[in-house]
Amino acid sequence: MHKYFFMKRIISLIFLLAVSFYGLAQRRNAPPTYNDNTDNGASSYEDGFKKENMFMGGSVALGFGSYSFNIGATPEIGYSVKKWLDLGVSVNLNYSSQSYVNVNGYQETDKSFNYGGGVFARAWALPFLFFQVQPEMNWIQQSQSVTGASISGVYPSNSLLAGVGYGGRLIGSHYTFISLMVDVLNNQYSPYRDYLGNPLPVFRAGFGFYLHPSKRR
Repeated sequence: MHKYFFMKRIISLIFLLAVSFYGLAQRRNAPPTYNDNTDNGASSYEDGFKKENMFMGGSVALGFGSYSFNIGATPEIGYSVKKWLDLGVSVNLNYSSQSYVNVNGYQETDKSFNYGGGVFARAWALPFLFFQVQPEMNWIQQSQSVTGASISGVYPSNSLLAGVGYGGRLIGSHYTFISLMVDVLNNQYSPYRDYLGNPLPVFRAGFGFYLHPSKRR
């Protein structure tokens, strides 16, 4: 399991860097980060619900090696409540498999499917810097096979991710982000902890768009 988590974080980091370079390239020609959709100085946030403030996006991950495979996605949907605050919900889907020789010399295959979801609050302290808090409920379905024999189980887990991120968003158009978070709870079945219970860094990178593009930009 330790090898699996280590490989997953390396893959996530590579993906993170790739998306960050793409985001930086896009931002060079992008308009200002915030678009508060003003009209004669009156902010749209004072006028109630706005369709152009709804957004959808997320991140994906894909990795493989000689004896391992990993694929996952974290879609999200939310609403820009304020010029500096996003609220939303997300879904976690991740599958991984790994084959190796265990300490007893037997061939072993571990498979894991993690699914769940949660809510998040993303506060933009600066146009390019945000803080994020994300409580989640996940279920981890694991199976181990050793020379024909197998065991399996499903383990529920509560998590509370907290951390910082870098990116940019144009309300009414699109957004990109990269983030680093950790699970501040101490659940032994958390997908964000190693087999010894130590917290693992959670790297995420992605992009998204607003569902009803604003005509006033």
